[in-house]
Amino acid sequence: MSLGIWGKLGGAGLGAIVGGPIGALVGSVAGHFLVDREGAPFGATPRDVVFTTGLVALAAKMAKSDGVVTPSEVEAFGQVIEVEPQAWAGVERLFDLAKRTTDGFEGYAQQLASTFHDEPALLVDVLDGLFHIAKADGAIHENEDRYLREVARIFGLDDAAFERLAARHVQRADDPYLVIGLERGASDAELKARYRSLVVEGHPDRAIARGLPPEAVAIATRRLAAINAAWDRIAKERALA
Repeated sequence: MSLGIWGKLGGAGLGAIVGGPIGALVGSVAGHFLVDREGAPFGATPRDVVFTTGLVALAAKMAKSDGVVTPSEVEAFGQVIEVEPQAWAGVERLFDLAKRTTDGFEGYAQQLASTFHDEPALLVDVLDGLFHIAKADGAIHENEDRYLREVARIFGLDDAAFERLAARHVQRADDPYLVIGLERGASDAELKARYRSLVVEGHPDRAIARGLPPEAVAIATRRLAAINAAWDRIAKERALA
């Protein structure tokens, strides 16, 4: 039976293929996961491995910055990172190693930014996943907010883009308009066009069609729900059909 990405992490030499700080982390846990029985060749750097391992590493570093990992955050981690039961021990080791390693979170973030420079939407997916974990205990704490802002900066998001992303997870002034990404003074037509564009661009079916890992699909699903909720509020306020 295939274990997907966690099966790939059992493969010898995968860390060298991935390279960078994420590759070093992958190399440290090689052998602690069952090997993918399908034996599919890696070929070029496996982007699913970089995406999911990088997300785990950044989540671990965020937990370290906050100083405590609550049960609700552990549950949220399980909602973002899809893990088969037989792979949990290896994932926990990966998380603990990432949290304890002397490598800073900046290196992981920079490698993700470099790997997905041609698909910036995936970098937003990573931040959405981190926000989902951070807010699980009921609040985004000061250290977490500072951490998320710095990761966003490394990913190339400006302050306005960060605020729009944060609005999907944390209450902000004029929250639904921030989620949609337009000012309250925008016309009905502009809002409808923007909403439809967001739905098309961020629909989870697109992630599935592009062969992205389950983590990216789950994040896209939650993001679409937040966008739909924001639109429902705006439509009700404006009595839009």
